[in-house]
Order: sequence, then structure tokens, then C-alpha cells
Amino acid sequence: MSFIQNNSLLILNVRPGEMMESQSGIQMHNPKIFGRLENNDCKKDIAFIVIHPTSNFMAHYLFEPFNKRNLSLLGLNTRYMGNDTMLLMERAIQDLGAGVKYLREQNYKKIILIGNSGGGALVAMYQEQAENLTIKTTPDNLTIDLENGDLPKADGIVLLCAHPGRAFTLTDWIDPSITNEQDLFSHDPTIDMYNTNNGPKYETEWLLNYRKVQRDRNDYLTDWVISRLDEMDQSVASDQAFIVHRTMADPRFLDLSLDPNDREPGTIWGDPKQINYAANNIGRFTTLRSFLSQWSMRLSRANGPKCLSNTTVPVLNVNFTADKCVFPSQIEMWSKACGDRCTDYSLKGAEHYPHHTPNKIDELSDVIAEWTEEI
Repeated sequence: MSFIQNNSLLILNVRPGEMMESQSGIQMHNPKIFGRLENNDCKKDIAFIVIHPTSNFMAHYLFEPFNKRNLSLLGLNTRYMGNDTMLLMERAIQDLGAGVKYLREQNYKKIILIGNSGGGALVAMYQEQAENLTIKTTPDNLTIDLENGDLPKADGIVLLCAHPGRAFTLTDWIDPSITNEQDLFSHDPTIDMYNTNNGPKYETEWLLNYRKVQRDRNDYLTDWVISRLDEMDQSVASDQAFIVHRTMADPRFLDLSLDPNDREPGTIWGDPKQINYAANNIGRFTTLRSFLSQWSMRLSRANGPKCLSNTTVPVLNVNFTADKCVFPSQIEMWSKACGDRCTDYSLKGAEHYPHHTPNKIDELSDVIAEWTEEI
């Protein structure tokens, strides 16, 4: 594997991806991923990788405090940085493997994967396959070139306000009141969380039905995607883009009695109703094959807690207690999945993005460093 390192910039070659994964011929013919590696010249006992399927973590808030503690940190991006329309989780773990392999070649004795938010399911899926490679195809049964050498094992996992997976998040947030997938404004007022006749506070029976219809919508979309793939003339097209309207409708955004923590009402992006109807949001633009890999509850393999249960490494699971995005019941899913291997920590008062509370970032960095010394 070749690489170019310029100060802290790291550029890694990766396997070619899917047709038109990028409109850039340069990227398609010579695909690369990018990262930032700090403190590569320090003691080679341990290195950390912080990653997310699509977020750019080359400016992650852990860099400065890790630098102060002389800890090596690689903020690594997958090929899908900033654009999840064609994201395949099976390819994203291969990209993560390129970073782990590079650090092994730098003779680091231990490598710890940090899964922040959506990165949690990615690192769990990675480690599961690194310990026992079982994936040979994407969820639509097309062969993918994953090999054991692509996925060197890591030595531990840190989860920071990690949700259980993109399919879980889409299903928890998708608006079940939509009645026509092609019409942004179609809705059934009886299951509209923004209809004040329904709440907040939301009644238990209403919520049970609401969650059922959310799952039904995810299943409907999965069935439609499979049907479209089956109908396609592969000589003409092997995929199709489509839009999923209204994906910001989790009752927990408005009803603080549900999955209670220290959060304020709303979302990490602002007013949830406005964002629900916005032109861009979680899962809004996708393709058939990508939907099955990342958004389908039935077929996505990136079920973080389930993947984590199939690993053997120690885990630090950090709950940001004022998070408006990831809730206590989701944090608990991780802890239950790995049992005695898990160390739980609550970062009191920390929001999903803790940039304006540097003391919380320092506290978190100390917790990670101390936990690492004990494993």
C-alpha cells in the first residue's frame, strides 16, 4: 500500500469502488482517502483512529487535547466524506482498514478505534469483520472484494455518543405520517408528531403505533428498493437515485420525558419541524444499493451493537448526557452488547458537539487516556 505523508496530511490508496461513485475521473481511476495524523513521531506504544462514515474528522475536537497529552491521533475520512448518496458500509470498513494497516506499518503496538456518533457502527462492523471475515457481497448480493489483509485487527474501541447505526437512526427519525412517498407535504394528521393534538406529551399507545408505522415505512422502502433492483436491465442501469422525504420526526426531540437525559428540546441542527421538511437531511438523497447497505433496518449489516457483540476487544462507552441526537437507551444497547468488556462513562452536561465546552473535551481526553493505560 502506497502513501504520501506531508507533515500531518495522510493520503492512502484504496480499492476502486462502484461505477460513478465519484464524478471525478482522478478519484475513480486512482482512488484515495485522506486523513490527518498528529504525533506520529512520539512513542509508538499506541495510536488512535477517529472516524465517521461521512463526516470530515481531520479537524476533530480531540486533536488539540491529544496533542497536549502526546497521544497519536489519526482523523481518517472514508471515500464518502461529505456525501453518503452512494455509501456502502462494506466499502467504508475497507477504507478504515487502510488506515489501520498504515499505522501497523508504522509499528504502533496498539491501535484504538474511536467511533464518534455514526462512527460507532462503522468501527464495530470493522472489528467484527477483522476478527472473523464473513462478508462476501453487498446486501444486494453483488460481490465485494474484501480480504483478510484489508482488515487488520484493532486492540480496543472507544464509543463517543454513538448511535447504534444509520438504519436505526433513519427509522427512529423518519416521519410515519407521510402518505405519498412522492409528495413532500402529504400526511396523516393522526400520526403527525407536529400536530399539537397528538402531543407533546405523547401517549404510550400513540407512541407504540407511531414506532410501528416508522418501521413499516422503512420496510416499505426496502421492499420497493429490492423490487426496483429486480426490475432493472443490468445492461442499461445497475442502480438508481431517489429521495426520501421527511426524516426528522423523532418524538424524543420534543418530549423530554421520553428517554430522559439533560438535553433541551429540539435537535442538534435547530427546529425539528423545519428540518423535517428541509431539502437536505439524514437519508434524503440515496441510491438503491446504498439504501440497503446503510439505511435498511432489514438488510444493513451495520447494526453496531450486534457487530460489537461478535468482537473480543475492550470497549469504552461514553454517554454525552445533554445529547439531543443520541439517547440513553441507545447508549445502553452498546453496553449490553459487550457486557463485562465494556467500561461506561457519563460526560455530564456534554452536548453532541461539545466544542463550546472545552473543559468537557479535556475531561473526555483524560478518561480515554486513563482507560487506555488499563487495557
